[in-house]
Amino acid sequence: MATVDDLKFQEFDDAANLLAANPDATTISIDEPVEIPKNQHSRLQEPGREEDDELLGTDDSDKTELLAGQKKSAPFWTFEYYQTFFDVDTYQVLDRIKGSVFPVPGKNFVRLYIRSNPDLYGPFWICATLVFTIAVSGNLSNFFIHLGKPTYHYVPEFRKVSIAATTIYAYAWLVPLALWGFLMWRNSKVMNIVSYSFLEIVCVYGYSLFIYIPTAILWIIPQKVVRWVLVMFSLCLSGSVLVMTFWPAVRDDNRRIALATVGTIVLLHALLAVGCLAYFFDAPELDFPAPIIPAHNGTTVITKS
Repeated sequence: MATVDDLKFQEFDDAANLLAANPDATTISIDEPVEIPKNQHSRLQEPGREEDDELLGTDDSDKTELLAGQKKSAPFWTFEYYQTFFDVDTYQVLDRIKGSVFPVPGKNFVRLYIRSNPDLYGPFWICATLVFTIAVSGNLSNFFIHLGKPTYHYVPEFRKVSIAATTIYAYAWLVPLALWGFLMWRNSKVMNIVSYSFLEIVCVYGYSLFIYIPTAILWIIPQKVVRWVLVMFSLCLSGSVLVMTFWPAVRDDNRRIALATVGTIVLLHALLAVGCLAYFFDAPELDFPAPIIPAHNGTTVITKS
């Protein structure tokens, strides 16, 4: 029959003997956590900066870069490398479109929708749809304005398609390229500035243009007041997406530089909207020459409308 001494745990006896021989020995308790919190230094930060880091997504930046490197490891001259830029499903595109149309105050568009999987599929087709929408709506608006005038003969203006494509795609690519270069330059000057990748900036600008697609269709209404109300409403929605995205990235910079950067972003966005409205829809009416009708007696009669 087993005695009481046989039922004791030998490990506990060994630990007791070890502590008796060396009281300074280090022991590990099961109740105490072994791992040290990764973000222990965040306790020393200001309370408001924790929300800023969460808004900017700096805690997940290293993980995102590692995942991006694993995802886009193919050489840039291969088809697989560019295929990753279009690896997005319909639900993700719809969520990003909803996020650009209904921006949430205090939420970063890149962190909520783009950073996990930036794409070029949505921005490319949004820009292409906007090009044809503006060109077709501009032609229809010109047709409805002059409808019923005897001196007017409708001629489709196909050059509006090329002009709209050049303007919109140049804006959707050159402005993000300039902004990306500026943020990289300021990041080398100021340590606290967060630099977005070029692909993320292109995504933000591409999805922010979606609101102008239904707006361009409503611009067919031949009322200047209605058109300008629509363009201001669309500008406020899409501009707020850009401001809430890029203001957290530059607010730690010099105050004047930060305000000038955000003001330039909004100004260029407003110039695109107002320029498209003024050129394609509110162009000055041309005075069409009166037709010359030959009379039976050999004279000509000029009719006036």
